Amino acid sequence: MGKQTSQNAKDYWRANIKLLFGLLSIWFAVSFGFGILLREQLDAFQFFGFKLGFWFAQQGSIYVFVALIFVYARSMKRLEKRFGFEG
Repeated sequence: MGKQTSQNAKDYWRANIKLLFGLLSIWFAVSFGFGILLREQLDAFQFFGFKLGFWFAQQGSIYVFVALIFVYARSMKRLEKRFGFEG
């Protein structure tokens, strides 16, 4: 039983880290990619009266980060339930 629990814990943490890296990759793409690298191309579009590249650099990446926090919390509840670690 100890070995199965140990393997279950390893699988849980592997899934947790995979989820974390996936969400951080999205945040990096939005904040660095849209806010810095693609800013000039995105500035051709307007969003609430602001150039879209500027908006991503100033506010968009923060909104995406907050949304990703909620996605992470929901996903972790599912992972904990799937691996039997719900408390």
